[in-house]
Amino acid sequence: MELFEIYKRGQGKYTRIVTVAGAMLVGVIGAYVLSDTLTASLGGVKLGEADIGLYLAFGIPTLIVLVLGAIMFWLVNRPSSADFLIATESEMKKVSWSSRKEVVGSTKVVIVTTFMLAGILYGVDVLFVLLFHSMKIGV
Repeated sequence: MELFEIYKRGQGKYTRIVTVAGAMLVGVIGAYVLSDTLTASLGGVKLGEADIGLYLAFGIPTLIVLVLGAIMFWLVNRPSSADFLIATESEMKKVSWSSRKEVVGSTKVVIVTTFMLAGILYGVDVLFVLLFHSMKIGV
């Protein structure tokens, strides 16, 4: 059946997997929160002897996650979306990634520069406070 075929099966595999996994993670977290909310508001709803609120509190989020999974499968296998993800993965393979040593060195420079700038701004702020207090223009 064409609906469940994977477009360009061997290409962009990891990008598609990560895209679906990220969306499903967000969906599952949302379903968990929805389930807690529904449990709190529908927990005592009964239909005869059955606790229908409990079925609704877990059934609705489960249905939402299943529908989200089907939508994500369709989205990542749509020709335009799949071609974009395939192109993204091929471009990421061309990227020249920095070594760990370069990243650590650059991070140290950024942290030191940030603290130096914070110190300079603190000094300027203190000077302005002293200036305005000496001129009797503040507080």
